[in-house]
Amino acid sequence: MNGDAEIREICAFLFYINKKGNTNRTRNKLLLLMRRLLEIIGSSFKMALQELWKNKLRTFLSLFGVTIGIFCIIGVLATVNSLQTNIQNELKSLGNNTIYIDKWEWSGGGPDYPFWKYAKRPLPKIEELPEIKKRTATAQYAAFLINSSVAVDVEANTLSNVRVYGATQEYQSIQGLEMGYGRFLTEGEFERGSNSVVIGNEIAEKLFGEPERAVGKQVSIKGRKLNVIGIIKKQGSQIVGGWEFDKSIVMPYNYAKTIIDENRADPLLMAKGAEGVSSKMLKDELTGTMRSVRKLNPTQENNFALNDINDLNETMAQAFVSINIGGWAIGALAFIVGIFGVANIMFVTVKERTSQIGLKKALGAKNRVILMEFLLESAFLCIIGGMIGLLLVFILTKIVTVSFHFPIFLSASIILVALLICIVAGILAGIIPASQAARMNPVVAIRS
Repeated sequence: MNGDAEIREICAFLFYINKKGNTNRTRNKLLLLMRRLLEIIGSSFKMALQELWKNKLRTFLSLFGVTIGIFCIIGVLATVNSLQTNIQNELKSLGNNTIYIDKWEWSGGGPDYPFWKYAKRPLPKIEELPEIKKRTATAQYAAFLINSSVAVDVEANTLSNVRVYGATQEYQSIQGLEMGYGRFLTEGEFERGSNSVVIGNEIAEKLFGEPERAVGKQVSIKGRKLNVIGIIKKQGSQIVGGWEFDKSIVMPYNYAKTIIDENRADPLLMAKGAEGVSSKMLKDELTGTMRSVRKLNPTQENNFALNDINDLNETMAQAFVSINIGGWAIGALAFIVGIFGVANIMFVTVKERTSQIGLKKALGAKNRVILMEFLLESAFLCIIGGMIGLLLVFILTKIVTVSFHFPIFLSASIILVALLICIVAGILAGIIPASQAARMNPVVAIRS
């Protein structure tokens, strides 16, 4: 295959297309050139397989570094990507574009966190809710929430440490809870403090066997009877905690305050921004609202914290960047070993095929054709090692998903990254031996 002649031929027929527009001849020439290119690729792939089959142990040991490198890099990327996606979804479940008004900073504040200062701050109060609604134009919804751990009884069954949430009406509009069975609380039930409740899927299973059987039944908390009107759709296990609705009961605030101590129930105010309002705009206006409600003069510090879920997302994203860098560093070390291993295979291969190289060059094969053949073969060897690494990662994801109930997945983008890494590694590993093969004197090569 004459490389220079083909380049001139391509230029000639492209010029011909531009001048004459002869599509039939153009199509035939393109098909012929593509066929020749595919022949080279197919021949290189076949040679790579033959090399792997002929020297199984040598090739396997040489590709082991590539396999381990891909396993480390893709394993870390897949785990971190899955972890990040799951955490982000859990944070989104706390409410999109929502600000939480609390006495504590959720970010922790670092090593200089003034715990004593935050402990002295007043708790959010239900009386502040109407003022927030009235004075904050950027807030579409606002709600008040209290929560506590209680024991729930159903006949002879008792379930301990169940999280009870007492919420005001607009909590559903902020949280957007989906019901698996039954219905959610109505406006009237919130206003009059009805003893109607919705319970989590896991609680319904433990107390009634099957979740759908819980609708219409009664549960007891501190001797009070409560009517179950709905089951919250199953959410699964969570990493960062969140609301954990599978293990929770949601009831009207006006009823919850009669069975739990509001001052010891982590009271919380929350506000969700209107359509088109960013969380930053909402946070800025809420700062002025809360300072006004609590009658703080300009020289006084805020005695409240405005926690933005978007800030937590950014903190998580920065942490995952460091983890990804660590995974790449570990994989890079293994890849260096793998590249030297593949280069060793290619040096041996060039030595074994010296006479074949000389014969090809004597028949007119150009240097660039020989170079491309060996680079493709090197790339295919790395791809084979990478595919083994991907297979090991895939098996590991299935084991972890089943054993720890933590979904890990291999996305198409991660698989594409693995293939690109293998191709680049193959080119780096094969460039020197391929260059040696391309520069061989055909007469000397045939004689050897």
